[in-house]
Amino acid sequence: MAQLFFHYGTMSSGKTLEILKDAHNYEAQGRKIVLMTSGIDNRSGVGVIASRIGLHREAVPIEREMDVFAYIKKINVQEEKRGDGPIACVFIDEAQFLERHHVFECAKIVDELGIPVMTFGLKNDFQNNLFEGTKNLLIVADKINEIKTICHYCGRKATMNLRIHNGKPVYEGEQVQIGGDESYYPVCRFHYFHPDKQR
Repeated sequence: MAQLFFHYGTMSSGKTLEILKDAHNYEAQGRKIVLMTSGIDNRSGVGVIASRIGLHREAVPIEREMDVFAYIKKINVQEEKRGDGPIACVFIDEAQFLERHHVFECAKIVDELGIPVMTFGLKNDFQNNLFEGTKNLLIVADKINEIKTICHYCGRKATMNLRIHNGKPVYEGEQVQIGGDESYYPVCRFHYFHPDKQR
């Protein structure tokens, strides 16, 4: 039975590595997949899913006005007409950047097309507010899974993202600032508030 999954974690928790691994496993079994990512994330180019360890794949960029359900339905019909069988799974990276309508379109893919959708993204931003996509995935996802990593400072479980500029913590600014290890540290709650203290 198809379900909508939301896999979340802090920066550097291996979310992208996980999505690339899962996509590879489906394809190794000869199953058709669709890889998608937010059109906002352009660190490695628009429409590219890239992990910090060097793995990358081309993906369909999801733009603000895109109807994800209509896109997947069209692709699915084309695959079946070619005799290739239906799409086995849709994978979406950087799901925190999805609009509300995208999330409900993902749910519609699951409910009306019977295709599982696996989304991967951040839960909270650097000010510990939920992203739009995250908030709606927490509402409608069938399964929610945390991908864990450790605090940059102490090795305890990281639950927050600390924005860094010139080696100093930043607590104010725009919600979206695309960046990687040079801009964000995964941290525990204590070190989010006290990055300069030992624990």
